[in-house]
Amino acid sequence: MEISFTEENYLKAIFSLSRLYGDAEVSTNQISEHLNNKAASVTDMLKRLAEKKFIDYKPYKGVRLTEKGRKTAVKVVRKHRLWEVFLVEKLKFKWDEVHDIAEQLEHINSDELIEKLDLFLGRPKHDPHGDPIPDANGKFYAQKSIALAEAKVKQVLVVTGVSDHSTQFLQYLSQSGIGLGDHLKVDEVNSYDHSLKVKVNKNHGLFLSHKVALNILVEVKS
Repeated sequence: MEISFTEENYLKAIFSLSRLYGDAEVSTNQISEHLNNKAASVTDMLKRLAEKKFIDYKPYKGVRLTEKGRKTAVKVVRKHRLWEVFLVEKLKFKWDEVHDIAEQLEHINSDELIEKLDLFLGRPKHDPHGDPIPDANGKFYAQKSIALAEAKVKQVLVVTGVSDHSTQFLQYLSQSGIGLGDHLKVDEVNSYDHSLKVKVNKNHGLFLSHKVALNILVEVKS
C-alpha cells in the first residue's frame, strides 16, 4: 500500500509526541499544534490513517500508532537522522541548517540506499543534535541523559543532545561555544531564577538561563 509524504509526516509527528509524553495516547490538538495544521484537517488525516491501519483512532479518545504505523514512523525517523549526519559530517552543513533539507530527503523510499548510507557513515548511533538513530530493526540506542538544569554544582558533564531543535536555539548554542561532546562543569546555580554559571571545556565561564539549561542534554561523568 502506497503512503504519501504527508501521511509519513503525520506518523512521524504522532511517534515523536507519543515518546515525548511517555508513550501515551496523542490528542488531535497536540498533533495540530505540532504540525501547525487546522484541527479539521488533522481529523481528516487521522481517519485516513486509521483506514489504512496505521493508527488506532477514536474521536475524542486520542491516537496510538499500530505496529504497522510505528514501523513506518521509525523508518522515516531513521532516514531523517541519517541524512542529517551525512549533511553535517560529509557536506559540512551546520547543525542548525540541516533539518529542512533532511525533511525532504527522508521521503526517499529505498531501503538499499539507506542501508548503504548507514554503512558509509559508520553506523552512527545519534544524529548531529544528539537524537538516537534507530537501527534497521527499529531499535534505538539507549542514552542516559539528563537536562543540564538537573545537574549539581561541581559535576563534570558531557553534552549529549538538545531538546529544542529550533534554528534560533542551535545558533545560540553555537555562538556560546557549546556543541555535542563538549565538557561542562556547573560552578554555580542562582537560587532566585535557577540560572547557571558553567565552565565550557575548562576554558571560559558562561551564564545560562534556566530555560536554556532545560533544553541542553548532558551525561554525568563525575
